[in-house]
Amino acid sequence: MTSTPEPIERSLFEAPPMAEQERMVEAILFASAEPVTLAELVARMPHGCDPAEALVYLRKRYDGRGVHLVKVGDAYAFRTAADLGHLMQKETVEQRKLSRAAIETLAIVAYHQPVTRAEIEEIRGVAVSRGTVDQLLELEWIRFGRRRMTPGRPVTFVVTEQFLDHFGLESARDLPGLKELRAAGLLDNRPLPGGIQSPDEEEESLAGQSELFED
Repeated sequence: MTSTPEPIERSLFEAPPMAEQERMVEAILFASAEPVTLAELVARMPHGCDPAEALVYLRKRYDGRGVHLVKVGDAYAFRTAADLGHLMQKETVEQRKLSRAAIETLAIVAYHQPVTRAEIEEIRGVAVSRGTVDQLLELEWIRFGRRRMTPGRPVTFVVTEQFLDHFGLESARDLPGLKELRAAGLLDNRPLPGGIQSPDEEEESLAGQSELFED
C-alpha cells in the first residue's frame, strides 16, 4: 500500500514572486526623493526578497524608455533619459515681499484708478518714489493709463489683468472692503494713509470711491 505524500507546508515568510518584487522596488524608487541603497530596499521589502535581482530585471524593463533606472554611487534612482534632458524645464516662482509704500500705492491705484502720481502722493501724504512705481510696473500689477486732459497732461495708472488674475478678481469692482482685508490678515491695525479709520468697519460701495483712503 503506497502512502500519499503529505502536502508541503508553505513558509509564512516565502518571498513574493519576482514580478511583484519588481513592482515593490519600482514603487519605492518612484516615491523616494533621494536615491535608495540596496540595504534600504532590503530593509523595506518583505523577508526573503531579492531586490538586487529585481533591480536587474527592472533596469532591463526601462531600457529605451523616457525614464531610466540608474545607479548613483551605492544607490539607485529613476532619471530622465539623457537624450530627453532638453525637454525638462524647471520653473520657480520668486517670492517678492512688497514694501508698505508699494502696498499702499497699489491699493490707491486699485481703488482710485485711473489715478495720477500727484493724486497718489496727495492721498498717501508723502512722495512716491520712482522705485516703488517701477516695482509695481515690473510686476505687471499696474500699467500706464490715459493722460488726464489737464495742464501738463499727467499720465494715470490703472491695475492690470495680471493683478486681477493674481487675486482672483473679475474686475476692480470685486475688490474687497476694509473689513474683508483685515479679516484675511492683509491689513494690520496701523493707521492707513490719509488718516482713515473705520470703527465699525461696515462695508461700503467701492464704485468710484475707496473706503480705504480719503481724497
